[in-house]
Amino acid sequence: MSVYYTKEHEWVRVDGDEATVGITDFAQGQLGDVVFVEVPDQGRTLSQGGEAAVVESVKAASDVYAPVSGTVTEGNQAVVDEPSLVNTDPEGEGWFFKLTLSDNHELAGLMSAEQYQAYCADL
Repeated sequence: MSVYYTKEHEWVRVDGDEATVGITDFAQGQLGDVVFVEVPDQGRTLSQGGEAAVVESVKAASDVYAPVSGTVTEGNQAVVDEPSLVNTDPEGEGWFFKLTLSDNHELAGLMSAEQYQAYCADL
């Protein structure tokens, strides 16, 4: 299982052709207390870089982008019901959606954990 990161602060955990997507701890820290999450419907086709979900906090509303292209297999109802999961466990139980990858080659354009940490340090 590998984890990749985007410059828009999404993470994607890949296991074979299945991927789980959420926002990073850095992103949730910037947002503050999350009060609303909208996840994509099962069966929706997403394109890399396209809008996939919405997260709102007491500070701001933000789009969550698809780090890779694919078909949504599950939206996380738990974060819809309890948005604070995004704050308490952003890279665990606070995931947004799962999808089946349509192009594994897209992963090559994403960052490793080390690259992402260095990227955030420069912000």
